[in-house]
Amino acid sequence: MIRVFAARERVDEIRAAIQVLTRLPVWRPQAEQAPTTGVCIWAFPLAGAAVGAIGGAAYALVAGWGGASPALAAVVALAAMVMATGAFHEDGLADTVDGLGGGRTRERKLEIMRDSRIGTYGTLAIVLSCAWRVAALAAIADPWTVVGALVGCGALSRAAILLPIARLRPARTDGLGISVAAPDERLVTAGFAIAFVIGSATLPGAAVLILPVAAIAVAFAMILIAKRQIGGYTGDILGATQQLSEGAMLLALVMLLA
Repeated sequence: MIRVFAARERVDEIRAAIQVLTRLPVWRPQAEQAPTTGVCIWAFPLAGAAVGAIGGAAYALVAGWGGASPALAAVVALAAMVMATGAFHEDGLADTVDGLGGGRTRERKLEIMRDSRIGTYGTLAIVLSCAWRVAALAAIADPWTVVGALVGCGALSRAAILLPIARLRPARTDGLGISVAAPDERLVTAGFAIAFVIGSATLPGAAVLILPVAAIAVAFAMILIAKRQIGGYTGDILGATQQLSEGAMLLALVMLLA
């Protein structure tokens, strides 16, 4: 009976992770029974893998069975993932670039990052991030390799956001950042382990070892930048970490396959 209840709790935590990171419809437990965001972070890579699977399925459908060009299929795949997440991570990237690039003081940077309006820096960041990923997917071209890349990178990039959570304190007293503050290190380790298993099952050859290194490198770079600029992390910093780590991994994969 204890095992049954434990299994139900893990399922609820996976659902909670999907609710936090995506717009995908999942059953919502009653408020008093819903897991907190800090408890479900171990399942973030599973949510990322699900988003990647949606993008990969869209790519395979358009390119593999529809006969469309890799570039067009890549655009469709990216659009499918953006719809699945509600542009959650892209918004974080834009706000981060706007805030860090446009503010002179810590307070001003945080104020800009909270502003729902998007600036020039943020617009360019989204355009370049989307173009980067579309070009990388088009360069990979092979539908099954793209599916594996999107699932693996989707999981690993969501694991990458656990590093700022584990290494920094929240820069604000509210928002997503504070809801995952001071996580249990075992949950962070579990998240990385799950992401690595997924990556090992979906990524080709040496990419299994090289792409996680690329994601971790980006995450630590974001840790240094966030600590210096705003003294901690925010939900926007986490979104930027996901976007940049995913882009770095896709670039590394293209270079490995060349």
